[in-house]
Amino acid sequence: MKRILIVDDDAQIVRALEINLRAHGYEVSTAATGEEALTAAAAQVPDVVLLDLGLPGLDGIDVIRGLRIWTSTPIIVLSAREGDSSKVAALDAGADDYVTKPFSISELLARTRATLRRAQPAPEEPIIETDNLSIDLAKQRVSRDGTLVHLTPTEWAIVAHLARYPGRLVTQRQLLQHVWGPQYEHETNYLRVHLAAIRRKLEADPAQPRYFITEPGIGYRFEAS
Repeated sequence: MKRILIVDDDAQIVRALEINLRAHGYEVSTAATGEEALTAAAAQVPDVVLLDLGLPGLDGIDVIRGLRIWTSTPIIVLSAREGDSSKVAALDAGADDYVTKPFSISELLARTRATLRRAQPAPEEPIIETDNLSIDLAKQRVSRDGTLVHLTPTEWAIVAHLARYPGRLVTQRQLLQHVWGPQYEHETNYLRVHLAAIRRKLEADPAQPRYFITEPGIGYRFEAS
């Protein structure tokens, strides 16, 4: 049974989440403040943390940073904060996903299942397979419909980094730092140009991509399914 820690100071939301998650076979614990969240996670490490950002006392972003010091437990942020800046700050701090309130329970359950799947150990020489693509991270090559596709070193670096985190939102800043280095973290035009080239080579319809998805103003996501 997977354990989920809910961190939210809204008692009604916590109760609704607790009922639904237990009904779907999860073990649930709760915390109403950031300080309680860190204590609860240290006492019994959860498999997933559902974290509200607007907490009394220690802010949700600080909770993420506190957890990331010692654990890679997946964190899904649940927040009513509007605007891309909060999402980017949470993801850059180490969150794995972000759901904006109000949300449907079915969406949250789907994201939780996906997050748990991604948290499973990866094989030593992973090959990511989709209906059309085969991405071999060990041999550094990609084929589309069985045909090897030539990617430039920069294109490969982007594809490989996104493919290592299927379904996970990678911020523009994270991707720029990984591929070009920290001094390029604001050069978002680099990503637009290279993602356009990647889609032309790997997507059946580059104008409506299936695999390399843009989250406007935030980052990119590789969808393997």
